Amino acid sequence: MSVRSESVREPLDLVADCSRCVGLCCVVPGFSKSADFAITKPPGQACPHLANDHRCTIHAELVPRGFHGCTVFDCFGAGQRLTALFDDQGRRTAAFSTMLGLHELQWHLATAAGLPIDPDLFDGLRDAQQKVEQMAADPERWGRQDVAAQWETSSILLRRASEVARQQSAGPRTDLHGADLIVKDLRDADLRGATLRGARLIAADLRGVSLELTDLAGADLRDADVRGADLSRALFLTRPQMQAVRRDATTQLPVQGS
Repeated sequence: MSVRSESVREPLDLVADCSRCVGLCCVVPGFSKSADFAITKPPGQACPHLANDHRCTIHAELVPRGFHGCTVFDCFGAGQRLTALFDDQGRRTAAFSTMLGLHELQWHLATAAGLPIDPDLFDGLRDAQQKVEQMAADPERWGRQDVAAQWETSSILLRRASEVARQQSAGPRTDLHGADLIVKDLRDADLRGATLRGARLIAADLRGVSLELTDLAGADLRDADVRGADLSRALFLTRPQMQAVRRDATTQLPVQGS
């Protein structure tokens, strides 16, 4: 099979820049008091730690103050885009969930387009990116159902791109899609080329494991121990996932977003 490998740098607009935002992630999402959040905050209500200048007053102390959940959230650039797009805060907050879903999907499509895949699949991913960008240009026209439908359509392409890329792995390409691997000791597992899409890996022991061409899309990696692990060529590894793991200087991460 003829494959196409094109290096696609992560678009700057898909990287969160809090200096260009008005703290939308501190207003729109709601959360309950838990191990991730020290308080309960209803959706649409500003966090009490959000200052008038739209900056977090405890940003340097989020973890010790009980807000670990904030450190692993990423809007994929949706916040600054809405801040630039609308002057009205109400319109920004109303469109935040839509824009977040579209920007996250754009990130996955751009990542897939950078994999070694066949030209037809590459073109399909590019077409999907253009459709999502058209939606993001006018977020008030679209609702949750529209975004969900676009995700469903695009996911077919994303899975195909994953399958093609993982075929190049020397590993066994194990199917662990959606597997419950919470607190599992996986140090002896050969996960090269595996699919761990949607797998629950909370507090799993992955020390020293190679995740070369391993599909981690949607995997829950909270507190997974990846010290000494190689994630440098893992597929669909997002910044929030990287922030959620337990790592050290021996952990190998992708160059971009590490």
